[in-house]
Amino acid sequence: MWLILAFVSATLLGFYDASKKAALKDNAVLPVLLLNTLFSTLLFSPVILDGIMGKDWFDGTMFDTSEVTGSLKAHLLVLIKAVIVLTSWIAGYFGIKHIPITIVGPINATRPVLVLVGAMVFFGERLNWCQWVGVILSILSIYMMSRSSKKENIDFTKNKWMLFVAIGTIMGAVSGLYDKFIMQELSPIFVQSWFNFYQLIMMGIVCMAAWYPTRKKTTPFHWSWAIPLIAIFVAAADFAYFNALSRPEAMISVVSLIRRGSVLISFACGVIIFKERNLKAKILDLLLILIGMVFVYFGSR
Repeated sequence: MWLILAFVSATLLGFYDASKKAALKDNAVLPVLLLNTLFSTLLFSPVILDGIMGKDWFDGTMFDTSEVTGSLKAHLLVLIKAVIVLTSWIAGYFGIKHIPITIVGPINATRPVLVLVGAMVFFGERLNWCQWVGVILSILSIYMMSRSSKKENIDFTKNKWMLFVAIGTIMGAVSGLYDKFIMQELSPIFVQSWFNFYQLIMMGIVCMAAWYPTRKKTTPFHWSWAIPLIAIFVAAADFAYFNALSRPEAMISVVSLIRRGSVLISFACGVIIFKERNLKAKILDLLLILIGMVFVYFGSR
């Protein structure tokens, strides 16, 4: 069942990335992200209100958070996750706004490799030969991508938005490793509902401090119906993801790998919807990453 949930999450993540790209076209990044966290929080507001008011509306269901709602430690753990995810999102949103999604998607697909390396460094895990092949192929694909992207005047070493994409990808991998830790003691719905709530508060502060005072001098904000779609797709994708990780038999390395299959959806949207260019070289880069993911998958079984 956890594998099915992981594949569902991957599909939804692909549409989430496409929605982000559409919503951010000629649009201010921070208010789009603020509205995303607002809509995501509203989706889980019944669970949050139940925890605050102690009404026990969801006792005995998958939305029951009564066991951990009152724990200060639980909220601190989720608050840390909110900081990690929000850092990843802010960097990733700025990156995907300025870089073609057919480049951002494959780079994001390297997260499972970073999770494997992180597991090796922080949890003492060791990679087998199959996993090492996957790591090497992913590194090679990024090198090739840096060469092909120059045809679109994007230099990986000089383009500041590529740094944002890299930060977003690295922090996303950190989030995956942290999820492995906290999901051992917290319920999926508790984590998802409260980390959205904490993100909303933090994004409100960021917008008031960094965007609102200079809003007339920077890219203006305009409403897009893709904005609520961002919240819907990411909420559904994370719901499937957290429930997959909550299964005792689930492997974070495999779940993380499957979720990066979302690149197939986002890449297709980049071609069909956003009419992006230089596809032959990008398809080769993408194939290398996918082959690397296959090696990681079989090495992690």
